[in-house]
Amino acid sequence: MWLRRWFLSLMARYPANISHRVCALLIMGWTATQLAGAESRPSGSQRVLLSTKDAARLLVSQVKPEYPPVAKLNFIQGHVRLQLVVTPEGAVREAHVVRGHPILAASALKAIRRWVYRPLMTRAVPTPFETLVDVNFALKARKIRQFPLEPELDLKRQVQPPVILGGPPGSSLTSVRLRVLVSDEGKAIDSQTLGGLANYCEAAREKVKNWNFRPAHYGNLAVPWYLDVDVPVENPELPAAAYDPDEQ
Repeated sequence: MWLRRWFLSLMARYPANISHRVCALLIMGWTATQLAGAESRPSGSQRVLLSTKDAARLLVSQVKPEYPPVAKLNFIQGHVRLQLVVTPEGAVREAHVVRGHPILAASALKAIRRWVYRPLMTRAVPTPFETLVDVNFALKARKIRQFPLEPELDLKRQVQPPVILGGPPGSSLTSVRLRVLVSDEGKAIDSQTLGGLANYCEAAREKVKNWNFRPAHYGNLAVPWYLDVDVPVENPELPAAAYDPDEQ
């Protein structure tokens, strides 16, 4: 109300032509201020990239991955690196394996998807973020000489890899090559793009989630394992750039 009275008094002080110019300048200034304010306010949907250390400071609930017995038995150890996408509320929405032994990676995925973070506040607005997490699986042995020289290769020789049941569903002239992490229950729990059209990588990853596999076996024991597959996708109507993992 006071703003309206001030504006009318200001208009009365000047001739009509000057008053119109003053009015236009005031409106332009107010509009620019509003637009600038809108641009400076975060939408809350833009993902922020956090370092591993910064993300660790927000961690409030950390489920420790179980060390798989078959990995212990075969002296398998090392780091699993995962890429996480965390919601504004602090829940892990996505978790993907960047690298790591398949048996250890499956255990890490199962635990990390239950981690909880404190919301990341950006200008007082909860914001989703992306980060990398390293999970270390280390064996405690009294004598390092007890370890075989190439435990991962020794295990690989004994594992029967997973198989797609019924073969890849559908057919297409276009496909995306994925490295799929198949669980011990025969389900695709994660995938990594190895090659193909970039526009169709996400569609291929979603499609492979519905496939059924015969899981890998170590003797009579089903174990998580990687399988490289070509996933058929719909033929693109427009040219798309080829996916190159080296550009990541």
